[in-house]
Amino acid sequence: MYNLLRRLLFCFPTEPVHYFSMNMMKMGCSSGFIRKSISAQFTPNKGELSKELFGLRFKNPVGLAAGFDKNALYLTELEALGFGFVEIGTVTPKPQAGNDKPRLFRLPKDKALINRMGFNNDGVNVVVQRLKDWKDKQLAMGKGSPSTPGHPRLIIGGNIGKNKVTPNEDAWKDYEICFRALFDCVDYFVVNVSSPNTPGLRELQEKDSLRKILSHLQTINQQESGPESDRKPKPILLKIAPDLTPQQIDDVIDLAMEIKLDGLVASNTTISREQLHTTGQELEAIGAGGLSGAPVRRRSTEIVKYIHQKTKGQLPVIASGGIFTAADAKEKLAAGAALVQVWTGFVYEGPSIVKNICNGLS
Repeated sequence: MYNLLRRLLFCFPTEPVHYFSMNMMKMGCSSGFIRKSISAQFTPNKGELSKELFGLRFKNPVGLAAGFDKNALYLTELEALGFGFVEIGTVTPKPQAGNDKPRLFRLPKDKALINRMGFNNDGVNVVVQRLKDWKDKQLAMGKGSPSTPGHPRLIIGGNIGKNKVTPNEDAWKDYEICFRALFDCVDYFVVNVSSPNTPGLRELQEKDSLRKILSHLQTINQQESGPESDRKPKPILLKIAPDLTPQQIDDVIDLAMEIKLDGLVASNTTISREQLHTTGQELEAIGAGGLSGAPVRRRSTEIVKYIHQKTKGQLPVIASGGIFTAADAKEKLAAGAALVQVWTGFVYEGPSIVKNICNGLS
C-alpha cells in the first residue's frame, strides 16, 4: 500500500511533501479515535525490546534521527507510529530560515537523500514552549516520565547547534544557550558539529574546539543538577560525521572518554558521492549537501564497530545511517550499537518501519 502512495508522493518536490504528509498525519491524530487506531496498527507490541540506557527506559530501540522533526511539531504523531525515541532539532539559539530552496532531494536509484537544509528551525525559545505544551498533554493522558511503569512516555533527545552567523570561536556560547533552555524539556542531548550544511561547522570536530564546547556543557550539566537541585545530569552525546579519518575518530574517542561523554551518534550525512547509481549529471544538478540513506550504511556500521571495539563497549553508540529493515538494524546492533535511528529509511519504507524492524528483531 505504501509503495503506491510513495510513488505518488515522489511526483512532488521533496520538502513540501514532507510537511504535507506530516500535517495530514497531525490532522488525523487530532482525533483521539484515529490516533488510537494508528497507534494500534503501527506500534510494536514487543515488550521484551525495551531497553535501559543513560538511566532512561526506551520502549524499543528504534528512534527517529534529528532533522525530521526539527521544531518538535509532530511528537504525538511520531509516538503513534511506534518510535521508541525522537531526536528533535537541530535547534539553534535564534530562529533561522536555513539555506535557499530547493534544498532536499531524492535519489531513488540509490534509496538516498541529499539535503542542504542549513539548520532551519524556529529557534530554541519556540521549541521549548512546544515541548512544554506536549509534556503537559502527556501528563494529562497519564504518561509521566520515561521510567513510569506501564505508561512510559516517548523519550525526547535535543540535538543542538550553532547559528550560521555565530563565528566558530563563539560557538560554545550558542551550545550553552540551547543546553540551558532545553535542560528541563528533553531527556538527553546531542551536540551537532558534523553537519556539512553550515559553513565551517565541521571544523568544530577538531579536538581542541570540541574540548571547549563539551567540557563547558559538562560543567553546566553538573551545575544544573547540583546538590541544591532535585534535577539529575542529562546524558550528553556527540554526533560525528562518517567522513572522519581514523585519527580523527581516535581523537573523538579519547576526548569522549576524558570528558565522560555518555555516548556518540554515528553517523551524520556524508559529503562523499562514491559508488552511486545516480548519474554524475543528476548529482551536479542537485549540487552540494549531505548524503543519507543506503549508501551510508556500510561506512556507518564500520564506524560503530570501530568505536565499540576501541572502547571495549564502554562508550554507547546510537547508530544512524542506512537503516531500512530489521536486517540493517541487526547489522548495527551486532557491530555494537546500543540503539538505532532511522530517517531516510522512514521516507522510503513508510509508517510501518518501526513495527517491521521491531518484529524482525524479536
